[in-house]
Amino acid sequence: MQVKTQAVVLNALRYQEKSLVVKCFTQHFGLKTYFIRNAFSAKNKGLNSAYFQSLNLLHIDALHKNKASLEYISELKLAYAYQTISVDFYKNTVSIFLAEVLSYSIKDDLPNNELFLFLKTALIWFDEHPFTADFHLWFLLQTTKYLGFYPDDSDQNSIYFNPHEGSFTNHFTPNCLNEAETVLFRKLFSISLFNLKNTFTNTERRTVLKLLIAYYEIHIAGFKQVKSIEILTELF
Repeated sequence: MQVKTQAVVLNALRYQEKSLVVKCFTQHFGLKTYFIRNAFSAKNKGLNSAYFQSLNLLHIDALHKNKASLEYISELKLAYAYQTISVDFYKNTVSIFLAEVLSYSIKDDLPNNELFLFLKTALIWFDEHPFTADFHLWFLLQTTKYLGFYPDDSDQNSIYFNPHEGSFTNHFTPNCLNEAETVLFRKLFSISLFNLKNTFTNTERRTVLKLLIAYYEIHIAGFKQVKSIEILTELF
């Protein structure tokens, strides 16, 4: 079946010398994996490897066989050309990290239009605005809304956060964050993209990032160890 859809590139793995296997989150078909033949060949300008950088936004024409196998892209073009993410060291490092987290988090081959539109809007905002060191924390928290485990912050007076339950509580159990960790975790909800002032210090940011990744590990089966987190930790 020939289809047209927008897509976000999650990762691209080199296959043999000149080809790629590319995992994308598509707007209309969910998670799809494409085989790009001769992506590193100078003759294949239409499907060149440069299109498949982490988190690139694409318009694709593709052949979907829907038989749990690799699909094939016929034509593509950029849905949005990043102006800063590809050249700003900080933004590029953050984008690689976010792409890795998303590749471990999105596993459904069913469409999730709300998630796709959130990713597209957030990434374009990230590209068009000055770098803020808390963006990736805001992004990870907001993404949980569309993955189904956004924390319940309705109880403003509770002093512990139970990541297994996804809620705040006054009843401490071994699963809960301690009081200091809970204070930091609750500060996540105060991050606003309308105010570019950073909410966390570098030390706090590293702690909160580890808490968020642990939260993902609890709620996403088979969530893998995020290798790029070490680079991100050094960045901040």
